[in-house]
Amino acid sequence: MSTRRLMTLTMTGIGAAAMLTASLLAGQQTGKPMKDAMSMPADGQMASGMMMTKAQKIANAMTAAPSAISANATVLDWPATETAKPEVLRAGNNGWTCFPDMPTSKGNDPMCVDTMWMKWIDGYFAHKPPVIAHVGIGYMLAPGGAWGSNTDPFAMTETATNHWGHHNPHMMILVPDLRSLTGISTDPDNGGPYVMWAGTPYAHIMAPTSGSEMPIASMR
Repeated sequence: MSTRRLMTLTMTGIGAAAMLTASLLAGQQTGKPMKDAMSMPADGQMASGMMMTKAQKIANAMTAAPSAISANATVLDWPATETAKPEVLRAGNNGWTCFPDMPTSKGNDPMCVDTMWMKWIDGYFAHKPPVIAHVGIGYMLAPGGAWGSNTDPFAMTETATNHWGHHNPHMMILVPDLRSLTGISTDPDNGGPYVMWAGTPYAHIMAPTSGSEMPIASMR
């Protein structure tokens, strides 16, 4: 889960789990309206300097998970200010929460998460170990994938040692006892599931759902 790009703001609480920087807001406010949601490219990305409409954000967020989940999930938008609550773009009733593509990130990375992942997000942005009571499931299945470090939860940019690269569309799995992740590969290029951010309180399993069109090794 490449949430590192949100660390441009100090965030605490689930209500603050989805924040944008003030500079991003300034850019969005001067952006041009996008095309109708039905004409959005398959990768969910629109031209630079343009902003998604409400309908486009909902449509993009729904691509993060199987339709059986996203169809009835709550869809939240990124808040306008650091102290604001995420705007509810669409109310849901199945306990899942979806977010549209993050405008500040490279690639197409909407996500849908369950209640355990929302608790994880709360802990992550508070820089506190999340309390995970049972297995948590999250989805980032949209075409395009995300970019980030596989070793440093709070990395903002690539370094020689933080295993930076492209993460293909995937499922994300939380476990209550991080010791149970021992023995699972931490190599994103192994051809199967791997542990992201191993050895930290934010470790979780990444289970790719598409082939490695852009291997992480080639991006380091």
